[in-house]
Amino acid sequence: MMAMFARVTATASVLTLLVLMFLLGAGQGFAQTAPAEQTPATAPAAPAPVPPAPAAQQPATPTSAAQQPDTGQEPSDEVSSSSRRKKPHDYKNWVFDVGGGANLDSGTTLTWVRGGGLVGTAGVARNANKYLGLRADFIFADLPLRDSTENLAQATGARNYAYAITLDPIINLPVTSVYSGYVLFGASFDHRAGSLSGSTTVPGSGCNGFWVWWGACQNSPTSIPLSGSFVNSSLNQFGYNFGGGVTRKMPSGVEIYIEYRLMHGTSNGITTDFRPITIGFRW
Repeated sequence: MMAMFARVTATASVLTLLVLMFLLGAGQGFAQTAPAEQTPATAPAAPAPVPPAPAAQQPATPTSAAQQPDTGQEPSDEVSSSSRRKKPHDYKNWVFDVGGGANLDSGTTLTWVRGGGLVGTAGVARNANKYLGLRADFIFADLPLRDSTENLAQATGARNYAYAITLDPIINLPVTSVYSGYVLFGASFDHRAGSLSGSTTVPGSGCNGFWVWWGACQNSPTSIPLSGSFVNSSLNQFGYNFGGGVTRKMPSGVEIYIEYRLMHGTSNGITTDFRPITIGFRW
C-alpha cells in the first residue's frame, strides 16, 4: 500500500514538473513572441515624421517668391535712376555755323564805300543752357570803293576789305520746335586794309576826307606824308557788334538761318562801319 502511494506520489511529482516546465517554456515563447510583434508596429513610426518635412519646407518657396519682387525692383530703380542721370538735354553743347551774303555800309564808311560787297562768315557757339551761350565768329567783308572815291584819290582801281573777329554772348529764343531766334552783342577786333592802283596823287598834297578815312594822314593831319606808301591802307581797330537772326530747323537737324549784324570799329578817330546780312547753316 505504501509502495503504491509512493509511486503515485512520484508520478504526480513528475507530472507536476512536466507541467511547470511546459508552462515556463510557453511563458518564454510568449515573451519572445510579444516583442517580435511590437517591433513592426514601432518601426514604421520612426520614419513617420519624414514625409511632413517637405510640407514644412513649402513655405520657404513662397517666401523666396515673395522676396523676388524686391530683388527685381532694385535693378529697375537703378535703371530709372541711371536714365534720369543720362537724360539728354534739349539743346546742343556746341553749335557751328557758316554763311555768306552781302553788306550794307553806314557812318563814314558809307561815304566812300558802295554797298553790296560780299560777306563770308564762320563761327562756333558754346551753349551753357537752352537760352544762353557764348559765340565766336570770323567775318570777312568786301568793301569796294565808290567810283567817285577812286576819282578823288586819282586812282584807276582799288581793293578794299575788312575782316573781324567777334566774341559775343548769345541769347537763344526758341519759339517752336522748328523756328527759333537769337540776339547777340559783344566786342570785336577789326582789321581794314586796301590798296590803290594807278594813283597820281602827289606826296605832300593836302589831306581830304578820304585820305583821313584811308589812314594816310594819321601822322600828318594836314598833308599826305612825303614818304611811305600812302596808297596802301592797313588799320587795326577795336569796337563792338550786335545783331540777331532767325533759324528754321530742317528734318535732318541742320538749321537754316538768316542774320543781320552791325559792325563798328574805331582807331585814332577813324571808323569802319558795315552791316553784314548773311544766310547760312547751323548744326
